[in-house]
Amino acid sequence: MAYRKESFVEGEFYHIYSRGNSKQKIFLDDKDRERFLKLLYLCNSENSIDFREDIVRKNINAWDFDRGRTIVSIGAWVLMPNHFHLYITPSLRKSDFRKNKITEFMRKLLTSYSKYFNIKYRRTGGLFESKFKSVHIDDDVQAKYLFSYIHLNPLKLFQKNWREEGIHDKAKALVFLDKYKWSSYNDYLLKNRIESKLLDKKSFPDYFSTKKDFKKEIFEWIENESLRKSDFRRGKNSP
Repeated sequence: MAYRKESFVEGEFYHIYSRGNSKQKIFLDDKDRERFLKLLYLCNSENSIDFREDIVRKNINAWDFDRGRTIVSIGAWVLMPNHFHLYITPSLRKSDFRKNKITEFMRKLLTSYSKYFNIKYRRTGGLFESKFKSVHIDDDVQAKYLFSYIHLNPLKLFQKNWREEGIHDKAKALVFLDKYKWSSYNDYLLKNRIESKLLDKKSFPDYFSTKKDFKKEIFEWIENESLRKSDFRRGKNSP
């Protein structure tokens, strides 16, 4: 992964996304997705953690590992076949003067997952595009848009043209989202699952104090044609 020179500011919020080199798939089965989520959890640590040495050889459940202090706070996430999205902010530490925390976190995450993927599939070379992409989120409207955009991303797997034509069967679409475990959607519906450990909701504005508020925002986004078709500050190359 190429090094990024820009600084990410503490107290600010960012949409981070990365996709496979030449848009290739980066998740080929559920084991890949499970490994990525465990790495998303473990790499978010100020400590150096080796998955094989610290988890596999010691027969420890990755979700139970004491990772110590985190580098970033994660507010939302989703995995797609050839890319992923994160909504994150650098963790606030009064005594920590390190710069580019998000870059450090992403370097650890993408390097660790690429190593796993290349070994498993006996391949060489870069798995991801040279640099991850970032968009600074600077107001509440943009932030609420991003929550909906991230959590509705899997609908492209249900109906590819849903943004252009609208959802043909809304009831089935919502069932699909409920069953899609590879995003933080169900964490905002307050379902009890281990993946909720990835989130640090208290570091983000409380836009959705109840799951009813969250679903209302999602429904509005699905049904509002102008929102569906908007590219509002999403970034020109956002998948």
